[in-house]
Amino acid sequence: MSDRTAPETPLEKLLPQRSFLEPRMPLDGKTILITGGTGSFGRQITAAICDEFKPKKLIIFSRDELKQYEMAQDFSPGDYPFLRYFIGDVRDESRLDQAMRDVDIVIHAAALKHVPIAEYNPFECIKTNVMGAENVVRAAIKRGVSNVCALSTDKAANPINLYGASKLAADKIFTAAQHMGGDGGPVFSVVRYGNVVGSRGSVIPYFRKLLKDGARELPITDPRMTRFWITLEQGVNFVMSSLAMARGGEVFVPKIPSMSTADLARAMAPDLPHRIIGIRPGEKLHEIMIPEDDSRTTVELEDRYAILPAHSAKLMARYLATGAHLVPDGFSYASNTNPEQLDGKALRRLIGQAEAA
Repeated sequence: MSDRTAPETPLEKLLPQRSFLEPRMPLDGKTILITGGTGSFGRQITAAICDEFKPKKLIIFSRDELKQYEMAQDFSPGDYPFLRYFIGDVRDESRLDQAMRDVDIVIHAAALKHVPIAEYNPFECIKTNVMGAENVVRAAIKRGVSNVCALSTDKAANPINLYGASKLAADKIFTAAQHMGGDGGPVFSVVRYGNVVGSRGSVIPYFRKLLKDGARELPITDPRMTRFWITLEQGVNFVMSSLAMARGGEVFVPKIPSMSTADLARAMAPDLPHRIIGIRPGEKLHEIMIPEDDSRTTVELEDRYAILPAHSAKLMARYLATGAHLVPDGFSYASNTNPEQLDGKALRRLIGQAEAA
């Protein structure tokens, strides 16, 4: 049998694949608010909720009127009567307070996330990513929300840029909020993952556009650079399963593969040369999701890690009693030392999987 007609090796044999489907929190009859709900993640998790559950309300909270209008063409309140589109900004605490009335679950995805833009617009980045996190916490506690899950980024670990520093500050706000709410208050948690395959503004759509426009070379910052990769579908599943697992104050980190940007470029255009353009302001050569200093409070589960709050012996005991185990002292989880590395074939399959989702 020729290579052309040979069956493709299943992706799960090319690299360990994890769906992050379990556990799942039942969302039927719940009122859910998604901040930044018109972004790539917001649209994907909206589709998942609409397909799987019948919530009482699903509130799409964002500041972009045009994106809300466009999203409503795909997710019409006529087809999904529980959908609500709510114009607002996480910088505005009073508007958040109004939006969270009678809300059970908040998924906080709103952020200014592009590294170079944050570097040149620092005050705006802080207002959205840090003060916005504070506003979400205050409104959630005041309104008696039951669960809050905030999206973070690998750039929040040992940050060297403003975006990463602002998200680290936000992570600390959400983990500390567990104590602010007191007994019976919201269960706060954070999810931290890497680059999303095909998301707006990421390198894969950028390379695709260059190739479509007839590029004769692909620009890469540094051939040694590595990044973590996850599909949007996996990201949504990871958030929903972490929401169900959370006991309060955790930062959840998925086990996902890494790849160098040079290998990514070769996988997408094997015959094109590369042009080295240098690392942009605020970029790292390699990303890290669990720094060594966090190893003392990090537990490993089957498909993820959980960084637990400091001085939380009871929470640690609960995880250890249910099968988790402490990572070794000095452990770190970085894209260049990650044992799961994508090759070109696996990446192409991963991209295809993301497009089919």
